[in-house]
Amino acid sequence: MQAKGLAQFLADLGITKTNSRPHVRNDNPFSESQFKTMKYRPQFPQRFGSQTDGRDFCRAFFGWYHREHYHSAMAYLTPETVHYGRASEVLSSRQALLMEAYTANPSRFIGGPPRVPQLPEAVWINPPNSA
Repeated sequence: MQAKGLAQFLADLGITKTNSRPHVRNDNPFSESQFKTMKYRPQFPQRFGSQTDGRDFCRAFFGWYHREHYHSAMAYLTPETVHYGRASEVLSSRQALLMEAYTANPSRFIGGPPRVPQLPEAVWINPPNSA
């Protein structure tokens, strides 16, 4: 008796093997964004010299990512600001500053009074079908 390979076993069951992950419901969009940002940072090395090098890099990266990196999908706030519930305070402060600038010189704002972006209500990698 000889065991089949996984691909042959799946084919016998009528299952098409794929490496894509469409509509995976347990993905974390924040984590996915974090990994992509890490991978495309200029400081990200081709290889780490050791496990300690990797940990040191990640320690510095995650500190920067959570406290200093402003996310366009999160109304240009940091994850730390959103996580600790300071988002509405920061956005209100930004809106007040923009309105102050608008009042001082409205001709600079062609489209009317400026509005700060708002936080999304929900974040998805694969949004559910609305049909």
